[in-house]
Amino acid sequence: MLFFSKPKPVLADLIPDNYTDIHSHLLPGIDDGAKDIDDTRSLLGSLRELGFSRFITTPHILTGVWNNTREGITALEQDILLSFGEGVSGATFKAAAEYFMDDTFFNLIKEEPLLTLKDNYVLVEMSYLNPPLPLYDILYELRLRDYVPVLAHPERYVFYHGNMEYYKKLKKAGCLLQLNLLSVTGYYGKGVAEAATALLEAGMIDFTGSDVHHNRHAASFKNKVVLKKTDALERAISNNSVFSW
Repeated sequence: MLFFSKPKPVLADLIPDNYTDIHSHLLPGIDDGAKDIDDTRSLLGSLRELGFSRFITTPHILTGVWNNTREGITALEQDILLSFGEGVSGATFKAAAEYFMDDTFFNLIKEEPLLTLKDNYVLVEMSYLNPPLPLYDILYELRLRDYVPVLAHPERYVFYHGNMEYYKKLKKAGCLLQLNLLSVTGYYGKGVAEAATALLEAGMIDFTGSDVHHNRHAASFKNKVVLKKTDALERAISNNSVFSW
């Protein structure tokens, strides 16, 4: 008797029509994402074709590299809404931020309200080389001020690969985990795909995001996933409904 494995699905086919993306770089000219408003328009069109319906775009805030501020991001958000008119409205598009966790951010937490994804959820990231020395102090300070930290793309931090205890410690500290969707296609390499698979299978992933910066990212949603089973991924995708408005 011959047994045939079920064909792996295309990532785009797993995106529901009402999907809210909580991680992208669509504001033009502000970081390493969209270069100009035409680029923003193109990326939004591509993502809508994939089933995305709401966008919480999250430009980087990293002192010395992308010196973005709360005021600058919200001003550009309003400019985009005015420029697009009926094409993009506040009902489908808003801006937050992706905060780089370092000493500057540690101080910022105490000085001003942070740009949140919704309510008290705040998107954070760290260096791909090593975690920040005050990592758990930062997470504690966020929780102390009633923020819920959502760590962007935990599967991409190679220094955590192969040790689920690191991720468990993050979760115990009150940190939620947001998977980059393209990680399950192998876009970032085999090691990242394996880490993504392990996190999904362990039930560690809370939310997902596109982390779209450019059209190559958007086009890669047409690639197949490398997962044997997609149940955990689909549950994580559905969890994004928390951020709908």
